Amino acid sequence: MSAVEPLGFGPAGPAIEALAEILGERLSTATSVREHHGHDESGWPVMPPDAVAFPESTDEVAAVARICHEHRVPMIPFGTGTAVEGHVQALHGGIAVDLTGMGRILRVSTDDMDCTVEAGVTRKQLNAELRDTGLFFPVDPGADASIGGMISTRASGTNAVRYGTMAENVLSLTVVLADGRVIRTGGRARKTSAGYDLTHLFTGSEGTLGFITEITLRLHGLPEATSAAVCRFPDEDAAVRTVIETIQSGVQVARMELLDALQMRAINAYSRMDYPEAPHLFLEFHGSEAGVREQAELVQALAADNGGGDFTWATYEEERSRLWQARHDAYPAAIQLRPGCRPFTTDVCVPISRLAECIRATREDLKSLPMPTTILGHVGDGNFHVLILCDPDSAEELAMAKQVNEAIVLRALEMEGTCTGEHGIGQGKIDYLYREHGAGVDVMRTIKEALDPLGLMNPGKVLPPRP
Repeated sequence: MSAVEPLGFGPAGPAIEALAEILGERLSTATSVREHHGHDESGWPVMPPDAVAFPESTDEVAAVARICHEHRVPMIPFGTGTAVEGHVQALHGGIAVDLTGMGRILRVSTDDMDCTVEAGVTRKQLNAELRDTGLFFPVDPGADASIGGMISTRASGTNAVRYGTMAENVLSLTVVLADGRVIRTGGRARKTSAGYDLTHLFTGSEGTLGFITEITLRLHGLPEATSAAVCRFPDEDAAVRTVIETIQSGVQVARMELLDALQMRAINAYSRMDYPEAPHLFLEFHGSEAGVREQAELVQALAADNGGGDFTWATYEEERSRLWQARHDAYPAAIQLRPGCRPFTTDVCVPISRLAECIRATREDLKSLPMPTTILGHVGDGNFHVLILCDPDSAEELAMAKQVNEAIVLRALEMEGTCTGEHGIGQGKIDYLYREHGAGVDVMRTIKEALDPLGLMNPGKVLPPRP
């Protein structure tokens, strides 16, 4: 049997006793705490750990890892619980390690435009700290996720089309390995040719290779001017044509978000807006006053050529915040379309030239479903999301959702895209990893076995069983 598959995990009891000696009340076996840590924002069932540890330093995380390693007990890193592919369920029991107690911003350098934070710091917390420095951290997945969690899933979000994903904005990591060893993967230099790129090995590893406890991040200067707009389109094809033409024109747009007609209805009801119930693009431009004006005028002209209209501009910060809060509320807004539903989410990413075709075909897939569905996404980089609102008591609806999800994923792969642009693999996308990477999965497995030979780190996630 592969070392990645369970080798016979030990009982959690002895590990819990040992952890209680070093953590005291910061180790919990309370049912409510365990259940809270047994699910994320996905529709996967709750699978609680045997206990939850709340370390407050890298040294304490290392101590937890050593104890769990000694007793062969699984470990599941936990941030804010906002993942959507079943990342945190304790499939084999074990200890959930909640890193939210590690919430310190350790250093900010305005001269070097970087900072070092602990894993539990959230993106909103970091930007609040940076408010008076003239700098900001741009990666914005919507949820107020922890930086450690964002590194683990290689998050991106609304600003990725201009500022990149977490992969482009991380300089170095402090990582606790499965046996309690602590390593640092790099320094603060903006480039290096020294050895293997361990920083990006752990970025996107979803807690399966080690605990990320500290992160050094790139920061960016606040733009001189910012302008945001919302534009209505007659259909999704017209909106996506505008996106493609904007990218091809070299416009450095900061955000380009597509929301379909039903999603706009949900936002109107949830956020008390009054947009037409039609596909919309949410746009934002960063730069100089003149640059922002020129960019916005060009995109408005491109949109008009594609039937876009009803441009609504937001130049004041309060207006922009309200606009983007409505976009970030898309997920809870959609859920209100069918109260009590079980949301089934998926995301794919394709080359920008294939985006319109992929969304068009996806829309045809969704027409076969009897339940409400919405499409939204970060279309400036070819990434879009589908939300299917299932009856939690209907196995038939869930089966239909899974069938449509597979069709969407396989189509993206045929278009030389990826099965997930930013959600990650978790449990939900394991079946598609071989289809996307082939023999590359065996290399991933070799790395996993080298760093975690007992298979203790977040078992059952990312890697499929050996065929």
